[in-house]
Amino acid sequence: MRELIAIVIALFAAALQAAPQSGASQRASERRAATPRASSPAPTLRQLVGQHMVFAYDGLRPPAALRRRIARGEAAGVILFARNVRSAGQVRDVVSGLQAIRRPRGLRAPLLVMVDQEGGPVRRLPGAPQRAAAEVSSSRQARADGRAAARVLRSAGANMNLAPVADVGRPGGALLGERRVYGTSPGRVASLASSFVAGLHDGRVRATAKHFPGFGAASVNTDDAPARIGTSLETLRRVDEQPFAKLIERKVDAVMVSTAVYPALDDRPAAFSSRWVTEELRTRMGFRGVAITDDLGTPAVRAYGSNARRAVLAVRAGVDLPLFSSSYRDGARAAEGLLRAARRGDVSRSLLRAQARRVLVLRDKLPG
Repeated sequence: MRELIAIVIALFAAALQAAPQSGASQRASERRAATPRASSPAPTLRQLVGQHMVFAYDGLRPPAALRRRIARGEAAGVILFARNVRSAGQVRDVVSGLQAIRRPRGLRAPLLVMVDQEGGPVRRLPGAPQRAAAEVSSSRQARADGRAAARVLRSAGANMNLAPVADVGRPGGALLGERRVYGTSPGRVASLASSFVAGLHDGRVRATAKHFPGFGAASVNTDDAPARIGTSLETLRRVDEQPFAKLIERKVDAVMVSTAVYPALDDRPAAFSSRWVTEELRTRMGFRGVAITDDLGTPAVRAYGSNARRAVLAVRAGVDLPLFSSSYRDGARAAEGLLRAARRGDVSRSLLRAQARRVLVLRDKLPG
Protein backbone atom coordinates (compact mmCIF):
# COMPACT_ATOMS: atom_id res chain seq x y z
CA MET A 1 0.00 0.00 0.00
CA ARG A 2 1.07 3.52 -0.59
CA GLU A 3 1.79 5.95 2.23
CA LEU A 4 -1.89 6.79 2.50
CA ILE A 5 -3.10 4.05 4.80
CA ALA A 6 -0.64 4.89 7.54
CA ILE A 7 -1.29 8.60 7.13
CA VAL A 8 -5.06 8.29 6.98
CA ILE A 9 -5.12 6.54 10.35
CA ALA A 10 -3.19 9.47 11.77
CA LEU A 11 -5.16 12.13 9.95
CA PHE A 12 -8.37 11.22 11.68
CA ALA A 13 -7.05 11.21 15.26
CA ALA A 14 -9.16 14.25 15.98
CA ALA A 15 -12.32 12.24 15.30
CA LEU A 16 -12.55 11.18 18.93
CA GLN A 17 -12.95 14.82 19.96
CA ALA A 18 -15.81 15.53 17.56
CA ALA A 19 -19.33 16.31 18.69
CA PRO A 20 -21.61 13.25 18.70
CA GLN A 21 -24.02 12.77 15.81
CA SER A 22 -27.73 13.05 16.15
CA GLY A 23 -29.72 10.00 15.18
CA ALA A 24 -29.08 6.30 15.53
CA SER A 25 -28.41 5.83 11.83
CA GLN A 26 -25.60 8.38 11.79
CA ARG A 27 -24.03 6.78 14.89
CA ALA A 28 -24.19 3.40 13.18
CA SER A 29 -22.39 4.83 10.16
CA GLU A 30 -19.59 6.24 12.29
CA ARG A 31 -18.98 3.04 14.23
CA ARG A 32 -17.87 1.29 11.04
CA ALA A 33 -14.70 3.33 10.80
CA ALA A 34 -11.68 2.07 12.71
CA THR A 35 -10.57 4.00 15.79
CA PRO A 36 -7.53 6.16 14.99
CA ARG A 37 -4.41 5.38 16.97
CA ALA A 38 -1.80 8.00 16.16
CA SER A 39 -1.49 11.76 16.24
CA SER A 40 -0.83 13.87 13.15
CA PRO A 41 -2.13 17.13 11.69
CA ALA A 42 -5.83 16.64 10.96
CA PRO A 43 -7.33 17.63 7.63
CA THR A 44 -9.10 20.95 7.53
CA LEU A 45 -12.85 21.04 7.43
CA ARG A 46 -12.67 22.15 3.81
CA GLN A 47 -10.57 19.09 3.01
CA LEU A 48 -13.02 16.80 4.77
CA VAL A 49 -15.85 18.28 2.74
CA GLY A 50 -13.70 18.03 -0.38
CA GLN A 51 -13.37 14.26 0.00
CA HIS A 52 -17.14 14.10 -0.54
CA MET A 53 -17.01 15.85 -3.91
CA VAL A 54 -16.46 14.53 -7.42
CA PHE A 55 -16.59 17.45 -9.85
CA ALA A 56 -17.93 17.72 -13.37
CA TYR A 57 -16.91 20.47 -15.78
CA ASP A 58 -17.72 21.79 -19.24
CA GLY A 59 -15.54 21.55 -22.32
CA LEU A 60 -12.22 19.87 -22.98
CA ARG A 61 -10.15 21.58 -20.28
CA PRO A 62 -10.82 21.60 -16.52
CA PRO A 63 -11.29 25.10 -15.11
CA ALA A 64 -8.44 26.67 -13.18
CA ALA A 65 -10.66 26.76 -10.09
CA LEU A 66 -10.91 22.97 -10.15
CA ARG A 67 -7.15 22.59 -10.45
CA ARG A 68 -6.66 24.90 -7.47
CA ARG A 69 -9.25 22.96 -5.48
CA ILE A 70 -7.40 19.70 -6.19
CA ALA A 71 -4.10 21.29 -5.12
CA ARG A 72 -5.68 22.23 -1.79
CA GLY A 73 -6.84 18.64 -1.20
CA GLU A 74 -10.48 19.67 -1.55
CA ALA A 75 -11.61 17.25 -4.26
CA ALA A 76 -12.00 13.47 -4.37
CA GLY A 77 -12.01 13.37 -8.16
CA VAL A 78 -13.77 14.21 -11.39
CA ILE A 79 -16.52 12.73 -13.53
CA LEU A 80 -16.23 12.84 -17.32
CA PHE A 81 -18.95 13.08 -19.95
CA ALA A 82 -19.05 13.18 -23.74
CA ARG A 83 -18.75 16.97 -23.55
CA ASN A 84 -15.25 16.52 -22.13
CA VAL A 85 -14.06 14.09 -24.82
CA ARG A 86 -12.44 14.70 -28.17
CA SER A 87 -10.36 11.52 -28.12
CA ALA A 88 -8.97 9.02 -25.64
CA GLY A 89 -5.54 10.62 -25.98
CA GLN A 90 -6.88 14.09 -25.25
CA VAL A 91 -8.67 12.82 -22.13
CA ARG A 92 -5.56 10.93 -21.03
CA ASP A 93 -3.49 14.12 -21.23
CA VAL A 94 -6.06 16.03 -19.17
CA VAL A 95 -6.30 13.30 -16.55
CA SER A 96 -2.53 12.95 -16.33
CA GLY A 97 -2.30 16.66 -15.65
CA LEU A 98 -4.88 16.48 -12.89
CA GLN A 99 -3.25 13.45 -11.26
CA ALA A 100 0.12 15.23 -11.33
CA ILE A 101 -1.14 18.17 -9.27
CA ARG A 102 0.71 18.22 -5.96
CA ARG A 103 -1.69 17.67 -3.07
CA PRO A 104 -1.32 17.91 0.71
CA ARG A 105 0.25 15.06 2.65
CA GLY A 106 -2.27 12.33 3.39
CA LEU A 107 -4.43 13.31 0.40
CA ARG A 108 -2.08 12.24 -2.38
CA ALA A 109 -3.79 9.02 -3.43
CA PRO A 110 -4.97 9.01 -7.06
CA LEU A 111 -8.04 11.06 -7.84
CA LEU A 112 -11.21 9.22 -8.74
CA VAL A 113 -11.83 9.60 -12.47
CA MET A 114 -15.36 8.38 -13.12
CA VAL A 115 -17.06 7.55 -16.41
CA ASP A 116 -20.43 6.00 -17.32
CA GLN A 117 -19.32 3.22 -19.67
CA GLU A 118 -22.13 0.69 -19.41
CA GLY A 119 -22.11 -0.40 -23.05
CA GLY A 120 -24.54 0.07 -25.91
CA PRO A 121 -26.36 3.41 -25.66
CA VAL A 122 -24.49 4.62 -22.56
CA ARG A 123 -20.82 5.17 -23.39
CA ARG A 124 -19.11 8.47 -22.59
CA LEU A 125 -15.84 7.44 -24.21
CA PRO A 126 -15.68 6.21 -27.81
CA GLY A 127 -15.27 2.46 -28.11
CA ALA A 128 -16.27 -0.69 -26.29
CA PRO A 129 -18.41 -2.27 -25.08
CA GLN A 130 -20.62 -2.07 -28.14
CA ARG A 131 -23.17 -4.47 -26.66
CA ALA A 132 -25.95 -3.11 -24.51
CA ALA A 133 -26.67 -5.02 -21.31
CA ALA A 134 -29.88 -6.39 -22.81
CA GLU A 135 -27.85 -8.03 -25.60
CA VAL A 136 -25.52 -9.96 -23.28
CA SER A 137 -26.32 -13.66 -23.33
CA SER A 138 -23.72 -15.21 -21.01
CA SER A 139 -21.39 -14.55 -18.10
CA ARG A 140 -18.50 -14.96 -20.51
CA GLN A 141 -19.81 -12.12 -22.67
CA ALA A 142 -20.45 -9.94 -19.62
CA ARG A 143 -16.90 -10.44 -18.36
CA ALA A 144 -15.51 -9.72 -21.82
CA ASP A 145 -17.52 -6.50 -21.91
CA GLY A 146 -16.16 -5.52 -18.50
CA ARG A 147 -12.63 -6.10 -19.72
CA ALA A 148 -13.31 -4.13 -22.88
CA ALA A 149 -14.76 -1.23 -20.89
CA ALA A 150 -11.70 -1.29 -18.62
CA ARG A 151 -9.35 -1.07 -21.60
CA VAL A 152 -11.19 1.95 -22.94
CA LEU A 153 -11.24 3.68 -19.57
CA ARG A 154 -7.60 2.93 -18.82
CA SER A 155 -6.56 4.22 -22.25
CA ALA A 156 -8.10 7.54 -21.26
CA GLY A 157 -6.72 7.55 -17.72
CA ALA A 158 -10.08 6.83 -16.07
CA ASN A 159 -10.11 4.44 -13.13
CA MET A 160 -13.74 4.00 -12.08
CA ASN A 161 -16.76 2.93 -14.07
CA LEU A 162 -20.23 4.00 -12.98
CA ALA A 163 -21.46 0.57 -14.03
CA PRO A 164 -22.87 -2.04 -14.09
CA VAL A 165 -26.61 -1.44 -13.94
CA ALA A 166 -27.79 -3.99 -11.38
CA ASP A 167 -31.48 -3.20 -11.74
CA VAL A 168 -33.98 -5.97 -12.47
CA GLY A 169 -36.06 -4.98 -15.48
CA ARG A 170 -39.84 -4.89 -15.58
CA PRO A 171 -42.16 -4.81 -18.61
CA GLY A 172 -42.78 -1.16 -19.41
CA GLY A 173 -39.82 -0.06 -17.29
CA ALA A 174 -37.72 2.84 -18.55
CA LEU A 175 -34.39 1.03 -18.32
CA LEU A 176 -35.71 -2.11 -20.03
CA GLY A 177 -36.88 0.06 -22.91
CA GLU A 178 -33.43 1.66 -23.10
CA ARG A 179 -31.76 -1.82 -23.18
CA ARG A 180 -29.72 -0.95 -20.08
CA VAL A 181 -30.66 -3.94 -17.90
CA TYR A 182 -29.39 -7.51 -18.12
CA GLY A 183 -32.86 -8.99 -17.81
CA THR A 184 -36.00 -9.45 -15.75
CA SER A 185 -34.71 -12.26 -13.51
CA PRO A 186 -32.80 -11.23 -10.36
CA GLY A 187 -30.56 -14.30 -10.63
CA ARG A 188 -29.62 -13.50 -14.23
CA VAL A 189 -28.97 -9.84 -13.45
CA ALA A 190 -26.85 -10.76 -10.41
CA SER A 191 -24.76 -13.23 -12.40
CA LEU A 192 -24.13 -11.01 -15.42
CA ALA A 193 -23.51 -7.85 -13.40
CA SER A 194 -21.01 -9.76 -11.24
CA SER A 195 -19.21 -10.99 -14.35
CA PHE A 196 -19.04 -7.45 -15.75
CA VAL A 197 -17.49 -6.29 -12.45
CA ALA A 198 -14.97 -9.14 -12.62
CA GLY A 199 -13.97 -7.98 -16.10
CA LEU A 200 -13.49 -4.41 -14.88
CA HIS A 201 -11.30 -5.67 -12.05
CA ASP A 202 -9.29 -7.73 -14.56
CA GLY A 203 -8.48 -4.43 -16.23
CA ARG A 204 -7.72 -2.58 -12.96
CA VAL A 205 -10.85 -0.43 -13.02
CA ARG A 206 -13.19 -0.12 -10.03
CA ALA A 207 -16.93 -0.69 -10.37
CA THR A 208 -20.19 0.89 -9.19
CA ALA A 209 -23.44 -1.05 -8.84
CA LYS A 210 -26.50 1.07 -9.63
CA HIS A 211 -29.26 2.14 -8.88
CA PHE A 212 -29.98 0.94 -5.30
CA PRO A 213 -32.48 -0.26 -4.10
CA GLY A 214 -33.50 -1.02 -7.68
CA PHE A 215 -34.81 1.12 -10.52
CA GLY A 216 -36.18 -1.55 -12.84
CA ALA A 217 -39.85 -0.83 -12.05
CA ALA A 218 -39.59 2.90 -12.83
CA SER A 219 -41.66 4.07 -15.79
CA VAL A 220 -39.70 7.31 -16.15
CA ASN A 221 -35.99 8.11 -15.93
CA THR A 222 -35.07 10.39 -13.02
CA ASP A 223 -32.97 12.41 -15.46
CA ASP A 224 -36.29 13.59 -16.90
CA ALA A 225 -38.82 13.67 -14.05
CA PRO A 226 -39.45 12.59 -10.46
CA ALA A 227 -40.05 8.84 -10.11
CA ARG A 228 -42.06 7.04 -7.45
CA ILE A 229 -41.75 3.25 -7.23
CA GLY A 230 -44.56 1.67 -5.24
CA THR A 231 -43.04 -1.83 -5.06
CA SER A 232 -43.50 -3.52 -1.69
CA LEU A 233 -40.55 -3.87 0.66
CA GLU A 234 -40.83 -7.66 0.43
CA THR A 235 -40.50 -7.52 -3.38
CA LEU A 236 -37.73 -4.96 -3.29
CA ARG A 237 -35.72 -7.18 -0.97
CA ARG A 238 -36.52 -10.46 -2.72
CA VAL A 239 -36.14 -9.23 -6.30
CA ASP A 240 -34.56 -5.81 -6.72
CA GLU A 241 -31.92 -5.97 -4.00
CA GLN A 242 -30.73 -9.47 -4.88
CA PRO A 243 -28.14 -8.38 -7.49
CA PHE A 244 -26.83 -5.72 -5.11
CA ALA A 245 -26.53 -8.31 -2.35
CA LYS A 246 -24.40 -10.53 -4.59
CA LEU A 247 -22.18 -7.63 -5.65
CA ILE A 248 -21.77 -6.52 -2.03
CA GLU A 249 -20.79 -10.08 -1.13
CA ARG A 250 -18.13 -9.83 -3.83
CA LYS A 251 -16.84 -6.54 -2.37
CA VAL A 252 -17.98 -4.09 -5.02
CA ASP A 253 -16.34 -0.77 -4.23
CA ALA A 254 -19.28 1.57 -4.72
CA VAL A 255 -23.06 1.56 -4.87
CA MET A 256 -25.02 4.33 -6.56
CA VAL A 257 -28.23 5.22 -4.73
CA SER A 258 -31.32 6.09 -6.73
CA THR A 259 -33.05 9.46 -6.56
CA ALA A 260 -36.47 7.81 -6.96
CA VAL A 261 -38.91 7.67 -4.05
CA TYR A 262 -39.63 4.23 -2.54
CA PRO A 263 -42.51 4.67 -0.10
CA ALA A 264 -42.05 1.12 1.19
CA LEU A 265 -39.51 2.68 3.58
CA ASP A 266 -39.55 6.46 3.10
CA ASP A 267 -41.37 9.22 1.26
CA ARG A 268 -38.07 10.95 0.48
CA PRO A 269 -35.85 9.97 -2.45
CA ALA A 270 -33.63 7.04 -1.49
CA ALA A 271 -30.51 9.21 -1.86
CA PHE A 272 -31.84 11.47 0.93
CA SER A 273 -33.06 8.68 3.19
CA SER A 274 -31.07 7.27 6.10
CA ARG A 275 -33.57 4.41 6.19
CA TRP A 276 -32.42 3.35 2.72
CA VAL A 277 -28.74 4.30 2.81
CA THR A 278 -27.67 3.65 6.39
CA GLU A 279 -30.23 1.18 7.70
CA GLU A 280 -30.97 -0.89 4.59
CA LEU A 281 -27.79 -0.69 2.49
CA ARG A 282 -25.20 -0.52 5.24
CA THR A 283 -26.73 -2.14 8.32
CA ARG A 284 -29.04 -4.79 6.86
CA MET A 285 -27.04 -5.62 3.70
CA GLY A 286 -23.59 -5.07 5.17
CA PHE A 287 -22.18 -2.69 2.56
CA ARG A 288 -18.87 -1.17 3.69
CA GLY A 289 -17.83 0.66 0.55
CA VAL A 290 -18.55 4.08 -0.91
CA ALA A 291 -22.14 5.21 -1.45
CA ILE A 292 -22.64 7.70 -4.28
CA THR A 293 -25.86 9.33 -5.41
CA ASP A 294 -27.31 9.42 -8.85
CA ASP A 295 -27.13 12.95 -10.27
CA LEU A 296 -28.57 15.45 -7.78
CA GLY A 297 -28.98 18.12 -10.44
CA THR A 298 -31.95 16.47 -12.17
CA PRO A 299 -35.72 17.12 -12.08
CA ALA A 300 -36.12 14.11 -9.79
CA VAL A 301 -34.93 16.11 -6.78
CA ARG A 302 -35.59 19.69 -7.82
CA ALA A 303 -38.24 20.10 -5.12
CA TYR A 304 -35.70 19.45 -2.35
CA GLY A 305 -34.00 22.81 -2.39
CA SER A 306 -30.70 24.19 -3.61
CA ASN A 307 -27.68 22.12 -4.57
CA ALA A 308 -26.26 22.91 -1.14
CA ARG A 309 -29.39 21.61 0.57
CA ARG A 310 -29.41 18.45 -1.55
CA ALA A 311 -25.78 17.73 -0.69
CA VAL A 312 -26.53 18.10 3.01
CA LEU A 313 -29.56 15.81 2.81
CA ALA A 314 -27.54 13.12 1.03
CA VAL A 315 -24.59 13.26 3.42
CA ARG A 316 -26.81 13.19 6.49
CA ALA A 317 -28.53 10.11 5.04
CA GLY A 318 -25.15 8.34 4.91
CA VAL A 319 -24.00 9.06 1.34
CA ASP A 320 -20.25 9.55 0.88
CA LEU A 321 -20.30 11.21 -2.56
CA PRO A 322 -23.26 13.44 -3.49
CA LEU A 323 -22.94 13.80 -7.26
CA PHE A 324 -23.63 16.94 -9.30
CA SER A 325 -23.06 16.28 -12.99
CA SER A 326 -24.18 19.47 -14.73
CA SER A 327 -21.23 21.78 -14.15
CA TYR A 328 -18.27 22.61 -11.95
CA ARG A 329 -20.22 25.54 -10.52
CA ASP A 330 -23.02 23.27 -9.30
CA GLY A 331 -20.53 21.02 -7.50
CA ALA A 332 -18.71 23.99 -6.01
CA ARG A 333 -21.95 25.46 -4.68
CA ALA A 334 -22.86 22.12 -3.16
CA ALA A 335 -19.45 21.88 -1.49
CA GLU A 336 -19.75 25.38 -0.03
CA GLY A 337 -23.21 24.57 1.28
CA LEU A 338 -21.96 21.38 2.91
CA LEU A 339 -19.11 23.36 4.49
CA ARG A 340 -21.54 25.93 5.91
CA ALA A 341 -23.74 23.17 7.30
CA ALA A 342 -20.75 21.55 9.00
CA ARG A 343 -19.72 24.86 10.55
CA ARG A 344 -23.26 25.32 11.89
CA GLY A 345 -23.30 21.80 13.29
CA ASP A 346 -26.07 20.65 10.91
CA VAL A 347 -23.71 17.90 9.73
CA SER A 348 -21.39 16.46 12.34
CA ARG A 349 -17.67 16.47 11.71
CA SER A 350 -17.35 12.92 12.96
CA LEU A 351 -19.76 11.80 10.23
CA LEU A 352 -17.75 13.72 7.63
CA ARG A 353 -14.56 12.02 8.86
CA ALA A 354 -16.03 8.53 8.69
CA GLN A 355 -17.32 9.12 5.17
CA ALA A 356 -14.11 10.76 3.96
CA ARG A 357 -12.15 7.81 5.30
CA ARG A 358 -14.15 5.42 3.09
CA VAL A 359 -13.45 7.59 0.06
CA LEU A 360 -9.74 7.76 0.82
CA VAL A 361 -9.53 3.99 1.22
CA LEU A 362 -11.12 3.60 -2.21
CA ARG A 363 -8.78 6.16 -3.74
CA ASP A 364 -5.81 4.25 -2.37
CA LYS A 365 -6.93 1.19 -4.35
CA LEU A 366 -6.73 3.07 -7.64
CA PRO A 367 -3.84 2.51 -10.04
CA GLY A 368 -1.36 5.36 -9.88
